[in-house]
Amino acid sequence: MDTIRITKQFSFETGHALYGYDGKCRNVHGHSYKLSVTVIGSPITDPKDVKLGMVIDFGDLKKIVKEEIVDHFDHATVFNQNTPHKELAKELSDRGHHVILVDYQPTSENMVVHFAAKIRKRLPKHIKLFALKLQETESSYAEWYASDNG
Repeated sequence: MDTIRITKQFSFETGHALYGYDGKCRNVHGHSYKLSVTVIGSPITDPKDVKLGMVIDFGDLKKIVKEEIVDHFDHATVFNQNTPHKELAKELSDRGHHVILVDYQPTSENMVVHFAAKIRKRLPKHIKLFALKLQETESSYAEWYASDNG
């Protein structure tokens, strides 16, 4: 049985600030993120299955990633809950802004690890998450590979 990787791409807008950082990113700012999700598995071979030949229906993968990542993070502002940014987060929330508090510094590296955990939990048992690529700018991105993470 052949093993195939398939990839679906997503985009969303998210703001963040890196508390304690020594550069411009300590200020609240945003990115037009691009997320590539690659899963691996064997195509369905049952001729009676309506998804014959698919590793996973792209629509099913889209549903998982939209529910776990895109719908949650799109047009939100992310702050580390363990910093004084939680006061700014409360002020923004009180004014009706969508704010997400996380237990990590909201860098692309940490976000991609968080996203991998959320997606892995939702995939069917016969499908494995192979890789994620979270592109923050045209020239900067973080990648997560299952082979590097056990």
